Amino acid sequence: MTDRSVKHSTFTLERTYAAAPAAVFAAWSDRDTKAKWFAAEDGRYSLDFRVGGSEAVHGGDGVDVVARSEYHDIVPGERIVYTTALFGDDVLSTVSLTTVRFVRDGDGTRLVLTEQGTFLDDQEQPEWREQGTGDWLDALGRHLGGR
Repeated sequence: MTDRSVKHSTFTLERTYAAAPAAVFAAWSDRDTKAKWFAAEDGRYSLDFRVGGSEAVHGGDGVDVVARSEYHDIVPGERIVYTTALFGDDVLSTVSLTTVRFVRDGDGTRLVLTEQGTFLDDQEQPEWREQGTGDWLDALGRHLGGR
């Protein structure tokens, strides 16, 4: 019998970018643009950016990792809400709810991302997810030209 466990975690990350909210939002909503900063090494990456649409990113070192997301709320230039299920070798590791807000900050944008996660059977740790999410928000900043 396998030991079963559940951890819950919530984190909020903020970044400020030297681009208008519409431009930062566009970097999330356009498949080819998002692939550059979010899934550059995944030739199977898919994005159907609409309410009810989905996204899938693949990766992993020795483990087949797949993240499948579904979009539940989209307010152009203002807000995105989606859920994600993360699998490692076809075993469910985490389920999360993420809200991304885009707030005008002078000539730029303050992005506020809040994620609420359920981590199953110690397959992933909350601090790993927070670090990884911060890394791709930093990659977005490099893509946008930083600030």
